[in-house]
Amino acid sequence: MNTNLSRRTFFGMAAAATAAAAMPILTEPQLARAQRARIARDLPPGAVRIDANENPLGPCSGACAVMSSLLPEGGRYDDQLTQKLVDAFTAMEGLKPDYLRVYAGSSEPLHYTTLAFTSKERSLVVADPSYEAPLYAAKFSGANIVKVPLAKDYSHDVRAMIAADPNAGVFYICNPNNPTGTITSREDIEYALANKPKGSILLVDEAYIHFSDATPSIDLVKADKDLIVLRTFSKIYGMAGLRCGFAIGRPDLLAKIQVYGMNMMPILAVAAATSSLQVPELVPERRKINTDIRNDTFAWLAANHYKFIPSQTNCFMVDTGRPGKEVIAAMAEKNVYIGRVWPVWPTYVRITVGTRSEMDKFQQAWKEVMTAPASAGRRWKPDPTLADLGSRDLPPGMARGRFSA
Repeated sequence: MNTNLSRRTFFGMAAAATAAAAMPILTEPQLARAQRARIARDLPPGAVRIDANENPLGPCSGACAVMSSLLPEGGRYDDQLTQKLVDAFTAMEGLKPDYLRVYAGSSEPLHYTTLAFTSKERSLVVADPSYEAPLYAAKFSGANIVKVPLAKDYSHDVRAMIAADPNAGVFYICNPNNPTGTITSREDIEYALANKPKGSILLVDEAYIHFSDATPSIDLVKADKDLIVLRTFSKIYGMAGLRCGFAIGRPDLLAKIQVYGMNMMPILAVAAATSSLQVPELVPERRKINTDIRNDTFAWLAANHYKFIPSQTNCFMVDTGRPGKEVIAAMAEKNVYIGRVWPVWPTYVRITVGTRSEMDKFQQAWKEVMTAPASAGRRWKPDPTLADLGSRDLPPGMARGRFSA
C-alpha cells in the first residue's frame, strides 16, 4: 500500500514538474515588451518607461547596503538567509512558518496555483479586465477560462464570478486590481469564500496592496480558509528586478503548488527583502510619494477633460477615445512608453505612475498626441518575431506585435 502510494506521489510530482517545465512564467515585463515599439534593449536614451508597473525608486538604502555587503558571498548557497526572511515576515503577520513559501517573485506561485487547482474539468474564473498571467497558465492546464466584467465601481463582481461556473477550480481576485488599481471589498472576498463551489480556492493577488487602503486577506489564511494569498517585493519595495515574493496559505494548499517547482532563492533578493521589512517607515513613505504624484496627475487629467479610472495603486487606466494601440505607438514616437490595452476595453491604456519628472514628460507627450489627428503616428501590426515570449499562444487578445511607420 505504501509502495503504491509512493509511486503515485512520485509520478504525480514528475507530471507536475513536466507541466511546469513546459510553461514559461509570463510576467509583467514580457507583457510590456509585447506592446513596446522596440524590445527593451533597444529603448532610446532618456526613454520614459511607465509601461510595466515598476517602482522607479528601486530598493531602499538599507536593502542596497546589505546586497553590497553580500556580493563576496555570491559563490555560496545560503538557505539560512531565506529562513530569516520567513521568520521575519511570519513574525510580523502572526503566521506559522509552514503557512509561507518564498519564491522568485509572485509570478511563479500564481502560475503554479493555476496549474494545481484548474483542469479540463475545473475552470478558472477571472475579472475582465484583470492581470492576464493566470489565463496564460490555464492554457497549460486545459482549463476553461470564464471572464466576468468588473462591477460598475470597477471592483470584482464576486457574486457574478461565484455564479459563473459551479465547476470552477480557481477564482482569481487581484486586489487591488491590475490594471484599474481599484479595490474589492473585504465583504466581497468573504462572500466569495462562503459561497464558492466545494473544492475550489480563491487566489488573492495582493501585489499592489501596499499602495492602497484595501484590507489584506492574510488573516483569512490564518483562519484556515480556502485561499492562497500572493505578495511580492516587486512593487512598493522596488525590487522587481531582484525577484522575491510569497505564497501564503494552509500547508496542504501550499503542498499542492510546491510540487510544480521550488528553487534556491538568490541570496541578494532574500537579504534585501528582509532588510526592507525592517524599515517600518518605508511603506507609508513610499505610499505617500506615489499617492501625491498620482493625484497630481489625476488633477491634470481632469483639468484637461481626459477620462480616467480613479486608482489606489501605481497604475491607472485612461480612455483615449480612439484605438489605444495607436496612442501607444504615437507616445512611443515621443520616447514615452505607456502600458498596454486589454481587449475588453480597446480604447483604454494603462499608465504606470513614475517619478514627477516622468509624469511631467507623460503629460506633455499625452497632450500633443491627443490633440493631433487620430491617424497621426505609427500603427500597430502583428509581429511574429517576438518569439521570446515563450509560447506560440498568448492569452486571448494578447497579440505579439511591433510598431511600424
